[in-house]
Amino acid sequence: MAAKKIDENQVSMIDTFREFKETKNIDRTTLVSVLEESFRNVLAKLFGSDENFDVIVNPDKGDFEIYRNRMVVPDGEVEDENKQIALKEAQKIEPDYEVGEEVSEQVNFAKFGRRAILNLRQTLASKVLELEHDTLYNKYKDRVGQIVSGEVYQVWKREVLIVDDENNELILPKSEQIPADIYRKGETIRAVILRVDNENNNPKIILSRTNSMFLERLLEAEVPEIGDGLIAIRKIARMPGERAKVAVESFDDRIDPVGACVGVKGSRVYGIVRELCNENIDVVNYTSNIKLFIQRALSPAHVSSINIDEENH
Repeated sequence: MAAKKIDENQVSMIDTFREFKETKNIDRTTLVSVLEESFRNVLAKLFGSDENFDVIVNPDKGDFEIYRNRMVVPDGEVEDENKQIALKEAQKIEPDYEVGEEVSEQVNFAKFGRRAILNLRQTLASKVLELEHDTLYNKYKDRVGQIVSGEVYQVWKREVLIVDDENNELILPKSEQIPADIYRKGETIRAVILRVDNENNNPKIILSRTNSMFLERLLEAEVPEIGDGLIAIRKIARMPGERAKVAVESFDDRIDPVGACVGVKGSRVYGIVRELCNENIDVVNYTSNIKLFIQRALSPAHVSSINIDEENH
């Protein structure tokens, strides 16, 4: 009966190990160190110290080995059972052991019982979760302002949950959705990464489809001259889903910035208009002359007179 219980525990241990072997987004070296640290934490709780243990983990095979190193002392002089072994006991392992030698003995972790295995699982789970959170935060914190694609996983009243190609969860709040947007589970949508919150090491990636950055990135993708630095986007003003004004400037006199952004018969801007639920996109020439810039921005309306309050802007 006892042997059967140990076998069950051993199976449970290997299963536990394999679960974490399959963990995504964590590189092999980090996973090995986390597994080793978790074993050492449990060993320290069981024996008071883990200094005299060698822990060898092999995430590729999904197995592990633990060795306990103890010093051979004369019979009856064992003061620390974890670090010392009586000569008589040592010679049961190998008959030619002598006092002063070190005994390295493989430890069957499953013999420590169900509680030790549960303890290991909990330690591993919390450390792996912590690592996954760190990996997710580091992956997205430098990508703020970039466009990301994901699949709609869940639609709620206040937000939409989206998963990327690595199954990371991204959030599109109601306030960052274009009013005419309709989301269906399983469909792919694009949005810009607005910010990454990391409260209590629990990262939340917040997306936006209403922010001006989204329109700016869409234009950069459609207009090669912007990517090449020949045209610059100076200002963007949006009423998401309704209308937008984009001010552009050319650094090459041969290039018409408005024509380049709109494309032949609106070919370049058409895909963006569709992406933004038929948002009416007006592209105007930027100028540092404020009066002229305001007149261009308000076109096709005709401006009869403009008074600018320079002091209060």
